[in-house]
Amino acid sequence: MSHQWLKWAQQLQAISQNGLTYQNHPYDVERYEQLQQIAAEIMATYTDLDMAAILDLFQREKWHATPKVDVRGAVFRDGQILLVQQRTDGFWTLPGGWADVGESPSQAVVREILEESGFETKAVKVAAVYDRDHPRHGHLPEPYHVYKLIFLCELLSGAPTESYEIQQIGFFREDEIPDLSLYRVVPSQISRLFDYYRDPNLPTDFD
Repeated sequence: MSHQWLKWAQQLQAISQNGLTYQNHPYDVERYEQLQQIAAEIMATYTDLDMAAILDLFQREKWHATPKVDVRGAVFRDGQILLVQQRTDGFWTLPGGWADVGESPSQAVVREILEESGFETKAVKVAAVYDRDHPRHGHLPEPYHVYKLIFLCELLSGAPTESYEIQQIGFFREDEIPDLSLYRVVPSQISRLFDYYRDPNLPTDFD
């Protein structure tokens, strides 16, 4: 799935954010704010998002623009993979979310799995480092440029526990994967993780 307009908008936003960070002349501020406005207009035109809300998101971003980091955990039990159902859209995904400042990536994914599923785990391997916007993945559009870190995690203990974000938790065979939340994970990534389950010695996948 190709979203060239999204790439243009993200690049314009990054240029404007970096320009506002490093500018040293008042006229530069005006120019970079105009670029930010154009980036928001592009995204609002091609999505159902409100332009004012997009612009507010952009204006909250300070300092040098860098990709955000999304961590996801692949947890297997008896040949089945752990998935959680989001309350926001009703679709399923690998447990995970944004990495927090002050956490290592492995700490972040273990925390996210516990919060979203109720299971205690241990991160054992980085299975993949993906550029969310790479055309081969086919994710739905997202305002931010995102790197996805997917860890293979060992199941230690716990029991399924719903939360304000998650309404169901389950383990699924490769041939029974439910409808996925394509903002968060896509079928090809789930398929690749089953490859890692069958052969843990596969090298880390990356874009």
